[in-house]
Amino acid sequence: MRPWDGIIPEEDQRLYAAAGFGRPSGLGRRPALLIIDVQYRTTGTRPLPIGEALAEFPTSCGEAAWAAVARIREILALFRRRRWPVLYPYVAPKESFDRGRLSEKVPALMTVGRRGYDFVAEIAPEEGDILLSKKHPSAFFGTPLVSYLIDLGADTLVVTGCTTSGCVRGSVVDGFAYNFRVLVPEDAVYDRSRVSHAVNLFDMAAKYAEVMPTSACLEALAALPGAKAASPPAEGAHAAG
Repeated sequence: MRPWDGIIPEEDQRLYAAAGFGRPSGLGRRPALLIIDVQYRTTGTRPLPIGEALAEFPTSCGEAAWAAVARIREILALFRRRRWPVLYPYVAPKESFDRGRLSEKVPALMTVGRRGYDFVAEIAPEEGDILLSKKHPSAFFGTPLVSYLIDLGADTLVVTGCTTSGCVRGSVVDGFAYNFRVLVPEDAVYDRSRVSHAVNLFDMAAKYAEVMPTSACLEALAALPGAKAASPPAEGAHAAG
């Protein structure tokens, strides 16, 4: 079973397959991990059904977020062991002048308390990780992400975090456009809508990325050569943007 089974009609899936969508493109040899927007504003401070979680942070994704955090933690542990690069594209606290079309569509983004912008402790950045403040859905738009990835010699992006239909998808499409190979662990990304989550995973799998469960992702990554990837910039953790 795939996340989109029962949501994407079987006939649609057959049509995509017949047209040649969704063929495997494989991984490169030098992966980098993106952990996108895994902050308390998207998870809440503890696992709760989304209806209850909204009382704490109106942008929370509830229990789905915490299920994904557990999977991200597994992937992060492998990257730590292999000393592969880890990057954290994240939304910084909004200032009064820091507005745009997204703030008009989702006003709650402008009212999150400072605690909401903290990284979830279970998968928080460590010294040497790269932090990238962003103002738009894609981790690439208006940030030096491409420059960091080139410096690291990365050829494959493992994209985790949230939301599947928003910042994850935007970053996957842009990463694909820059000719990176992209891997999305389907249970290490999350959304507030099960339907949006499933539909966007299906579309990314068809066009832009390898989409698989975390267990398969770990198996594929573990098979890569264990040589250390290029080190992040020498001064340690960074806040860019």
